[in-house]
Amino acid sequence: MAEVGDKQNPDSLDTEPVFSGLGRCFCAFWLAVAFDIFGLLILLLGVFLDIFFYDFLIYAGAIIIFLSLIWWVFWYTGNIEVPPEDLEDDVGLLKKGRAIAGVVRRFSSRLTNGINQSFRRKGAPQSQSGTSRTKSGRSAVQGAQQVPVAFPMGSEEDVHTVSATVEGEVPVPENTTETSAI
Repeated sequence: MAEVGDKQNPDSLDTEPVFSGLGRCFCAFWLAVAFDIFGLLILLLGVFLDIFFYDFLIYAGAIIIFLSLIWWVFWYTGNIEVPPEDLEDDVGLLKKGRAIAGVVRRFSSRLTNGINQSFRRKGAPQSQSGTSRTKSGRSAVQGAQQVPVAFPMGSEEDVHTVSATVEGEVPVPENTTETSAI
């Protein structure tokens, strides 16, 4: 039988690619290296050049080097190899040889789907008071109509703007406190 990535037998059924050197995520690797080199260059320019914005270059270089950590994390996590046995529980692959677990899992999913479908067919569940929830999440009493409500405003004589008061169009009562800018 052919091994993984067997170069002597190109017709092997195992088609898993062989990654050497940089691994799967070589793009993230080169981005991390580029960020490191560029950040270090900017940082060293800020340290050794006698220019008036040297502090900006030092901070910018340090921030760029820090941002390269994102690419290093992408490269590292992209190259973690997890055997399929460890992924079975996480991605829903059923283990072979465990018939009871497969039967229980299928029964559980059928039961859950059946319960969900019964709620969808019947509509929204009602509470004991006869109210149900609408799509907006508000409760509505069945058979009741919504009526718009209008609140009367005060008379227009009592409504004044600040600019009208400042310009002197509206007299200021004597019992009010006046403030002025200092």
